Amino acid sequence: MPDLYKLPSVDRLLRSEPFIALIEAFGRKATVDAIRSVLKHIRKELSLSKTTTLDFEENKILSLVSDYLISADKPTLKPVLNLTGTVLHTNLGRSPIAFEAIEAMKVVASGTTNLEFNLERGERSDRDVHIEDLICSLTGAEAATVVNNNAAAVMLVLNTLSRRKEVPVSRGELVEIGGSFRIPDIMSRSDCRLVEVGTTNRTHLSDFEKAIGPKTGLIMAVHTSNYVIEGFTSNASEFELADLAHKHELPFVVDLGSGTLVDLEDYGLPHERTPQESIKDGADLVTFSGDKLLGGPQAGLIVGRSDLIKKLKKNPLKRALRCDKMTIACLAATLRLYDNPDRLIRRLPALRMLTRSPDEIKETADRIATELRNSLENSFNINVSPTQSQIGSGALPIENLDSYALVISPIVERGRGAALKDLSKRLRSLPVPIIGRILNDSYWLDLRCLEDEEELVSQMSLLNLK
Repeated sequence: MPDLYKLPSVDRLLRSEPFIALIEAFGRKATVDAIRSVLKHIRKELSLSKTTTLDFEENKILSLVSDYLISADKPTLKPVLNLTGTVLHTNLGRSPIAFEAIEAMKVVASGTTNLEFNLERGERSDRDVHIEDLICSLTGAEAATVVNNNAAAVMLVLNTLSRRKEVPVSRGELVEIGGSFRIPDIMSRSDCRLVEVGTTNRTHLSDFEKAIGPKTGLIMAVHTSNYVIEGFTSNASEFELADLAHKHELPFVVDLGSGTLVDLEDYGLPHERTPQESIKDGADLVTFSGDKLLGGPQAGLIVGRSDLIKKLKKNPLKRALRCDKMTIACLAATLRLYDNPDRLIRRLPALRMLTRSPDEIKETADRIATELRNSLENSFNINVSPTQSQIGSGALPIENLDSYALVISPIVERGRGAALKDLSKRLRSLPVPIIGRILNDSYWLDLRCLEDEEELVSQMSLLNLK
């Protein structure tokens, strides 16, 4: 075992010029922590080694400490290439933001703004004024407000209108919205009591009528956006539920989940119910997300009757759940894009990706496959295959989009699983990580969301798998 006492001390290293330069670049505390961590690792490595020679000179320690500091200084949140086949991927940040919205965030992020200040009257204002008219114009609602996500929107509505009261909801609509957040749990945390109505597959209007009593706070419909029940089914329509609620002088609330502000059928996509339709059918309040089909930032939009929106704004929870200036600027810029539906596909990334034609994707896949065969041909076979993309984030769960993927298959017969895991890890370790999926003993890269071919090709060339 080598003489570990020969390792330089932390104090000695800190006094040398190269380490003084590291202190200037990264700060004294970070540099000291890095040196201690590296020396600890060296001692452990040497104690397990059979060699008696100590070959860790100061320059080698400097290199290890420098690498440690550079790695620690990198942000953990970084761009990735989403080639999973799920367009609005929750784990990968859902909807990409439009250029106009990014520019709007830059403007307000760089200084002070009139977030809650009326420039004309010279007095305090409500931050919702920057988005309320835009939302109302697009949805036909009397009023609107925004919180930080749709789960928060549902919680705020329930806590405001049904605190310590009962809320009838169809059993077939008791959804889990992702990350183990469930409608019954949100109701409990909102301090209201869920009343389950009907059965999983069939709920009639009469079931709701029987559930209404003196403690009922509102009637709620939850759009089952992340699953579909088919077969022997029945549900009361929003129009019928709204009529029933109003007969009993109760609010009718619709949680749309992943809401869209346009008829997706106009863009060749399956229909998804819009806030406009729910309001037209009599909903008093509608909640939906901003970062899914709408194509904006994470936010929960609440639209509907002005008297109910006023009540929501008076709830102390509203302040806890409110959006910051960058989210409001981003959302406002995104909403303005909807004023010109003819240009919406070109300007809204989410809609652009969802509407890409399979032929265009195949042409892209063929070009890239030719490039990649030159760099991976000795280790992997590269083919182009038709596949199905998912919309994702709980939107249209059984509707798939025709697409094409690069299929990367290991040449080896044995150890294919290990080869694919290694490839997946290498792809995730690239400067801009590439995220695909393993399927049928191959690694699939669905190209529906790829908008920069050169970025993918140049990244793959760094793998050095020949």
